[in-house]
Amino acid sequence: MDKLEVAVGDIFIVQDENDQDQELEVLGTMEVDGSTYVAVGFVEEIENQTTEDIDVFFLKVEEDGELSEIESDEEFEKVSTAFDGEIEDEE
Repeated sequence: MDKLEVAVGDIFIVQDENDQDQELEVLGTMEVDGSTYVAVGFVEEIENQTTEDIDVFFLKVEEDGELSEIESDEEFEKVSTAFDGEIEDEE
C-alpha cells in the first residue's frame, strides 16, 4: 500500500459513531517530536463559517500513512500547544 500523502486543503471522509459519513478538511500539518500530525475540521462548518468557532481536532499520521486518533491527553496537549504556537506566529 502506498503511503498516504496529506496536504492542507485535502478532504477525506470518515464515519462517525453513528456510521454517518463526515467530510473533514486538512487545515494544517505539523511535525512534533518526530511524528506528523494534521489539524482537521468538518467541511460543513468551514463552508458555513459562522461567527462561531470551528471545531478543530488533531490526527496523527502513522508510519504507514494512515490517520489515527491521538491516544493520550499528554500527546494531545503537546500537539495542541504546538499548533497554537504556529497560529500565533502567523498572526
